[in-house]
Amino acid sequence: MAGTIAARVAARGTVLPAGDRRGRGAASNVSGRFESERRERCDDGWSVAGDSDGDAAGCAAPFRTEVRDEPARTIISRNSSPDISFEQSINPYRGCEHGCSYCYARPSHAYLGHSPGLDFETRLYAKPDAARLLAAELARPGYVPKVIALGSNTDPYQPIERERRITRQVLEVLAAARHPVGIVTKSALVVRDIDILAPMARDGLVKVALSVTTLDRRLARAMEPRAATPGKRLEAMRRLRDAGIPVAAMVAPVIPSLTDHEIERILAAVRDAGASEAGYVLLRLPLELKDLFREWLAEAFPGRADRVLALLRDMHGGRDYVAEFGTRQRGAGPYARQIAARFRLALGRLGLDERRRPLRTDLFVPPAPPGSQLRLL
Repeated sequence: MAGTIAARVAARGTVLPAGDRRGRGAASNVSGRFESERRERCDDGWSVAGDSDGDAAGCAAPFRTEVRDEPARTIISRNSSPDISFEQSINPYRGCEHGCSYCYARPSHAYLGHSPGLDFETRLYAKPDAARLLAAELARPGYVPKVIALGSNTDPYQPIERERRITRQVLEVLAAARHPVGIVTKSALVVRDIDILAPMARDGLVKVALSVTTLDRRLARAMEPRAATPGKRLEAMRRLRDAGIPVAAMVAPVIPSLTDHEIERILAAVRDAGASEAGYVLLRLPLELKDLFREWLAEAFPGRADRVLALLRDMHGGRDYVAEFGTRQRGAGPYARQIAARFRLALGRLGLDERRRPLRTDLFVPPAPPGSQLRLL
């Protein structure tokens, strides 16, 4: 096994057999940081061919997607982070079946008592009351409309949205209230809701950003096993553009020595597909993600793993990750400055705009509170 990263991963012994996690992004399912006991999946020899249940301890059971309803009390989350362009967000789901190996949201699953590894992409939570809760919050006296980001933590159009349709219900409430919304997704499923988004776009109430990490189908399949292919995302951009919906592209994350050489090609492709603006985010490895991403690198690119992590540490002062505002998304140092300069030059050459165009907030009409009389006008 090549490289010191791969050797360290092998020594930890947490990586599960590839056959047990076919089609998934994470390679392990070690317990989260808040658990008093460390649990690891194992094969104790009692499993038999065709037995999908495993033993009582959960050993050798296959990883299948499980969705539970979450009885949320509120639906709008708020933040005051100076390096984030929005103050309000909605996440219809917890966990994400796309299974992206680099997802910075993985550590959030530890708050639920689950592993940020395979649990994150197989033990999902849906918020079926999201639309009702949103209408109630928008109807509160004194509510001030600000752009709501849809999908700030996990993808609002992940595969389970096809059946649950919670994201669509949220959009219906926002459209009726004429409330601005920004959507970030890796899924081509967003085009399903063009009938809602196009009228909102005519009033300056919506923007859709599609994340394009790579144009290499094989690399995308390895990194983002259940997300739409790069080609499908570009086609979604075209369909959104043709419907008059403003489209942005997020080159996120940029992974040094793995995807950073594609920056200019990605920007040219998204421009041709209809994106009018673009931004990027450097790979972030908070908390448990640093080990999960190492496991993925050691398996998928063992000969390149040390180079990727060395460059990343160079951009974070010798550490895997720096959580400081202004640095966490762009990094620092010569290599980070080089990425920023390349991105900026490519934007100028291609006529793209890195600035985020504002959405309108002056058209907002609060929903009628439950039990109240209908408005006359």
